[in-house]
Amino acid sequence: MTRTIFKIVGAHEWHAAEAEGRFIGSPVDLDDGFIHFSTAAQARETAARHFAGRKGLLLVSVNADALGEALKWEPSRGGDLFPHLYDVLPMAAVTEVCELPLGPDGTHVFPASVADREP
Repeated sequence: MTRTIFKIVGAHEWHAAEAEGRFIGSPVDLDDGFIHFSTAAQARETAARHFAGRKGLLLVSVNADALGEALKWEPSRGGDLFPHLYDVLPMAAVTEVCELPLGPDGTHVFPASVADREP
């Protein structure tokens, strides 16, 4: 079974990356030296903490197994292990891109399939 990880990113950033054929990271990723990802279990809290109320976001699904040894699982929020990519993200590893709209209560509405994914 493929392990899927998720990147929340602004649509304008992502479309620029698609045109380039690779994603080098958001400003926070570049500052930290790696691309931040979340598992399905972590994605909602990541959205609430770091993207609260922000429109124009996409949820990018990535095949973690395609990233090789550049993907490290490191402790972060509350000691949870988070996936961090110490390389550029190749478009070939991306399995799906979908909008991440705000719901009526102001929180992001995730696709139902995220809950069904393995971390």
